[in-house]
This record gives sequence, C-alpha cells and structure tokens, in this order.
Amino acid sequence: MFDEILGLPAHPLIIHFAVVLTPLLVGVAVVYALAPRWRANTAWALVLLSLAAPVAVFAARQSGESLKQARFGSAEGELAARISSHESFATPLLLSVLGLTVASLVLVYATSPARASVGSDRFGRPVTLVLTALTVVLAVVAGYFVFQAGDSGARAVWGM
Repeated sequence: MFDEILGLPAHPLIIHFAVVLTPLLVGVAVVYALAPRWRANTAWALVLLSLAAPVAVFAARQSGESLKQARFGSAEGELAARISSHESFATPLLLSVLGLTVASLVLVYATSPARASVGSDRFGRPVTLVLTALTVVLAVVAGYFVFQAGDSGARAVWGM
C-alpha cells in the first residue's frame, strides 16, 4: 500500500504532506494556545490539522519502511548510517504529533464554552492553563522532530 504511487516510490511523494502539515499544526496550535482572542478563528484549522497531520506522518513512516526494504535493504557504510539516522526520527515524530493532536483537541474542547457557561472554559482556568502549556511544549517537541527528520532525510538523499 505504501510502496508506489503511479510507478514512483511513494515515500518522496508522501513526505511532503507530513513536512507541510506538521509545521502548520505546530504553528496553529501555538497560536490557538497563546492567543485566546484568535481561538474562534483558528479552532477549525486546528481540528482539521490535528486530524490530517498524524495521518500524513504515519503514511510517511510506513512508506519510508517500504522504500528501505525495496531499495536500500542491502545498503552499507555511510549510506546505511544516514538512512538509519533518518529512520530514528520517525517514531518520535509520530508520537509527538499524536501527543500534540490529543492535547490540541482537548484544548479546543476545553476552551469551547458549554451552552450554560458562555464566555468561560469548560473545565476552569487552571485546567486550561495546564492544557495550554502542554500544547505549547508538545508543539515545540513536534517541531524539533519534524525538522530533524527532514534534515536527516535530505542529508541521506543528498549526502551532505
């Protein structure tokens, strides 16, 4: 399933979704968390990105495994080391994006006022502050891992 798209290796095509959607998720999550007056305008984008980014990262990870098995299973030396370095960021990136997704969706739910309490948070201000901090920390972590995965992938391909 993750091997080829129209005869081309899937990984180089799929990674672009992960490389675009993950930083967008990071940015929108931070804006949503730190700029309460923009929440009404960014909630829909945060929810959509929270659903799309983990799927893109998962597909990139799976297609990378397929590419490695199909074309680089017998790689040795420096190329194997570069591929291994790149591969080492896949699981932490996926886990950090999943964590950011959960934190973001819970934050959106927590800051969406219940019908009876228009203008206040569902679970109270302390819970919202904890969720805000958690969202920002996970955004930084996901941003770090998407950068490292992309950089190590470029180094693996271009031999830098």
